[in-house]
Amino acid sequence: MKAWRVVLLTLSFLLLGGCLVTFDEPLPANQSAPKALLGQWSSKDAWGQPLKLSISRAGGNTYKAVARAQGKTPEEYAFTVARHGNRWYLSAGVPKRLGGNFLIGGFDIVDGKELVLYNLDVEQVQQAVAKKELTGRTTQVPEDNGEGVLIDSPAERVLAYLDDPANSDLFVEVVRFQRSGK
Repeated sequence: MKAWRVVLLTLSFLLLGGCLVTFDEPLPANQSAPKALLGQWSSKDAWGQPLKLSISRAGGNTYKAVARAQGKTPEEYAFTVARHGNRWYLSAGVPKRLGGNFLIGGFDIVDGKELVLYNLDVEQVQQAVAKKELTGRTTQVPEDNGEGVLIDSPAERVLAYLDDPANSDLFVEVVRFQRSGK
């Protein structure tokens, strides 16, 4: 598994089947994350190898996630969060080598002890574009040769679509982390 894929998995930005949903705009960085998000988390990847995730405040309403996978160099990503409707979202820039733009994922914190990360279902987002619920176009993920979709709808329209109860199955659970350490 490529190192960048491990990191994206860790951040809930798993490339499902080589596909990636990206956005022209990030979520607005005007909200603080819940305190329970900060700290040390651990999990295992699909091969049973340990994954470590450290989340801290980077300044203002920006946060830093440092992902560590066994035998890989730690990778660091900045992200913002937003609570909209009944869901917490996170947004992060995609490295230029993967096409740039921004990712949006969801997360839940269960009893302060478990962090559940969600990715967007690429096929459903592609269907939303075909139905004109969102605007965007098909893209190729450079290092993966997979097909993705770039959404260019304004953030307000994207959030309205994501918050719609009819789209609740749009989010696919990617990984569960357990709180580790203090």
